[in-house]
Amino acid sequence: MAHLFYLMGPSGSGKDSLITGLRERLGGHSPLLFAHRYITRCWQSGGENHVELSEKEFDQRLRSGLFLMHWSANDCRYAVGREVEHWLQTGHSVLVNGSRGHLDEALECFGPALVPVLICVEPEQLRTRLIARGRESAEQIEERLERNRLFRQQLAGVAELLDNSGDLEQSVLQLTQLVQRYTGPVKSGARVDA
Repeated sequence: MAHLFYLMGPSGSGKDSLITGLRERLGGHSPLLFAHRYITRCWQSGGENHVELSEKEFDQRLRSGLFLMHWSANDCRYAVGREVEHWLQTGHSVLVNGSRGHLDEALECFGPALVPVLICVEPEQLRTRLIARGRESAEQIEERLERNRLFRQQLAGVAELLDNSGDLEQSVLQLTQLVQRYTGPVKSGARVDA
C-alpha cells in the first residue's frame, strides 16, 4: 500500500531541512515522491521548494478542481495538487509538507493511506530559533509556542512524533527509518548509515 506522509510542525521546527536531508539520503532509490506545494509566495523567499502562484492563478486552479487540499496561513494561500492522488494510485508513497490545522481535511482526503508525522522541538530550542529568525515580536513568539504546545497535546497518539531539537543528521536518520517502516528498505545506492 502506498502511503502519504503528512509532515507537520511549527515554524522553526526544521521541516524544510528535514525534507532536504531525507531527499539527499534516499537519493532517488525509493518509492517515495516529494510533493511540491502551491503557494502564493515568491519562490525565492527561502525555505521550501514550492510552486509560486499569483492570487489569480491560485483561484483559477482552485475553480478548475486541481487541488486536493488548500488553506490560508501567514498571509499566504497553500495547496496540495491533485497529482498526489495519481501518484498514490500508481503505488508511489508521497511526502507532503502539511499544516497541523488541516490534518482533519488530510484524513478525509487520504484516509488509511495517511501517515501524520509531527516534528517536535523542545520549547526553549524553538524559542531560540524563532528569535534568531527575527521575523516576529516576543509576544508573537510566545503565542506560537503556546499554539505548538496545544497541537502537540492534541496530536499525541494520533501522529508519529519526531524530535528535531538536536542534531539534524540524527533527525534525518530517524525520518528515513520512519518512512522505511512503511515503505520497506531502500534499494542499493541510498545512504542509510548514521
